[in-house]
Amino acid sequence: MTEVELLAIGAGPSNLALAVALEEIAPDLARNSLMIEREAQVEWQPGLLLPWAKSQVSFLKDLVTLRNPQSEFSFLNYLHSVGRLDEFINMASFEPYRVEISHYFQWAASSLTKVQLRLNCAATSVEPRYDTGGICGWLTRLADGSEISSRYLVMGIGREPHVPAVLAHLPASRLAHSTRYRAVVAGLDRSFPYRIAIVGSAQSAAEMYRALQDDLPSSQLNWLMRSIGIGAYDKTKFTNELFYPSVVDDFFAASPAARQQLLREMRHTNYSGVEPPFVDDLYCETYLDRLTKQTRKRIVTMTDIAAADATDEEVTLELSDRMTGSSTELRVDLIFLGTGFAGEMPSLICQLGDALGLSQVQVSRQYRLIIDSPSTAACYLQGVNEATHGIADTLLSVIACRAGEIVTDIMDHRARSGTAPLTADSDPTP
Repeated sequence: MTEVELLAIGAGPSNLALAVALEEIAPDLARNSLMIEREAQVEWQPGLLLPWAKSQVSFLKDLVTLRNPQSEFSFLNYLHSVGRLDEFINMASFEPYRVEISHYFQWAASSLTKVQLRLNCAATSVEPRYDTGGICGWLTRLADGSEISSRYLVMGIGREPHVPAVLAHLPASRLAHSTRYRAVVAGLDRSFPYRIAIVGSAQSAAEMYRALQDDLPSSQLNWLMRSIGIGAYDKTKFTNELFYPSVVDDFFAASPAARQQLLREMRHTNYSGVEPPFVDDLYCETYLDRLTKQTRKRIVTMTDIAAADATDEEVTLELSDRMTGSSTELRVDLIFLGTGFAGEMPSLICQLGDALGLSQVQVSRQYRLIIDSPSTAACYLQGVNEATHGIADTLLSVIACRAGEIVTDIMDHRARSGTAPLTADSDPTP
């Protein structure tokens, strides 16, 4: 069994930011910390790592700059280290290409000197460890049968892909979420005339619609959406202020009704939309399609998928027109889902909540899991706390500052550790 003081599950942006914060704020703890990643390499949004796709946030919202602008782990230092700073400046854009952000994360992971990183290391379960004083740590079991014991646990695993219930029974060979786009397309015959449906109306669906035109150029594309059309994200400088890390305090302290209003009104800044310049590009493309009377691809709006039936040869979708109520059939070979992620907590976190006997999974302002029993250990959740910490919780906007807050809370907990339970109304530091 491996024993460490701190285990971070997942090597995505949230836990990479945590690892950097550990090395800069708590080097002694960093030397006894381990980060594990189920994939074979550190890669950001690998399913849609398209060569032309750009990040939707400023490069200054990297792993560290908003917490420590002088850090050697900044995106600008990465550019300098690889000899591309002049060219990036000359591009005059705050939004790097997505592949460049992914390379930056790989560089940051390889630049860690204290926090250990293990790849191809998938966690299958987490449960509390007890001693006479209550919870004293966590036992994480891995897919290879090994175990890791830790006093502190930070889960940065992200939410799980959302598959609409009407399609959930379809065979995996016919159905691919956007998180698997590149891997699935890589295994297909580029010249074959596939009949394809793309489902969803937001950024991931739009990117797959665009990419498939080049990746599978002989295919027939049907982009299906329930909405009235392709809408743009609400991205004004006023709404963007609600993505500041400093807003988290106000959101956490707000009433439940105020939180719900904020999330409801901010929804179109992050969900159910497409980047405004991309919307313009798609419309120009559609205009040219109409002008040249092409029939290879179409966008079908105001449409529900009422049923789906699979045979060995194809999938038949029953489409319901939301305007007229009429039904039609669409026969396809493949379905690509741009349907986002489930709103529920990831299953690994739910399993831990069940093992702790929690009626619901909640965290403190410092992202520490609220445990209703004595504990000298602590668990932190990253990227799954939108309901209590605001719209930016799943995004890059807050990761640098959040990582610093978690590390500071852990250091305070280590210095003052006791056995008092952490409750929703108590001070997060026992």
